[in-house]
Amino acid sequence: MKWIGRRESGNIEDRRGGGGRVAVGGGIGTVIVLIVYYLISGDSSQIQQQLNQVGNQAPMTEEQMQAQDSLSMFSRVVLADCEDVWTQIFKEQGMTYQPPVMVLFSGATQSECGGASSATGPFYCPTDNKVYLDLSFFDELKNRFGAPGDFAMAYVIAHEVGHHVQFLLGTSDKVQQMMQQGSKSEANRLSVKLELQADFYAGVWAHYDQKMKNVLDPGDIDEALGAASAVGDDRLQKETQGRVIPDAFTHGTSEQRMYWFKKGYQSGDISQGNTFNDPNL
Repeated sequence: MKWIGRRESGNIEDRRGGGGRVAVGGGIGTVIVLIVYYLISGDSSQIQQQLNQVGNQAPMTEEQMQAQDSLSMFSRVVLADCEDVWTQIFKEQGMTYQPPVMVLFSGATQSECGGASSATGPFYCPTDNKVYLDLSFFDELKNRFGAPGDFAMAYVIAHEVGHHVQFLLGTSDKVQQMMQQGSKSEANRLSVKLELQADFYAGVWAHYDQKMKNVLDPGDIDEALGAASAVGDDRLQKETQGRVIPDAFTHGTSEQRMYWFKKGYQSGDISQGNTFNDPNL
């Protein structure tokens, strides 16, 4: 992705180096192995043991700090592109886009949705309209999930901004009410639809970003698809538990996540992203 030297978003709250209480939040990062384990087994003790380790992390080296600063600049550019794209899309629909703030933190911090930590990964909090991101997640994406590349990272941010778009359009509030009224399996099914729509919106963003700014390098879309595949529920369940439990899905399979991102990218049409009317989901 061509990002060096381009506009960086000012809607950033940099809390790196700060502390805070730790709790489990939701978002693309909740498909990390710890959370998958909890969803399948219901045993939160393993998660708590890992979360307790967050406060005991060793200080970063100078090299690590420089790498984090580079990732910070990259994330600011991606967020700026999200602002430009969604401002244009909302304008075309006769609406006004209100951008979220992205909170960069290290280790742990607090959101109005609860605690955020490096163990839970990136997530969007609709209560305070903020995207929470520990930049160390990008190392997890590359090394643990096998999804390297700058556009894989851009996909993660665009997905979380997609949740903000759902909030602005009123989708997430409606789904939340439906989830509270149904069974756990029905709530999981609705969660999958919500997450896949956020993947679709990430694809729409990529479509417009290329159209407006010509930012894509060869292989960028493959990097995003690789990230979408890497965090599929079926893949993570099989890797961590040795079996797949569809009723426990909360984000969608690898195939579904790739399909909806690709559909968004190819169409660039937000009207084609109604995952809630898809009879196959």
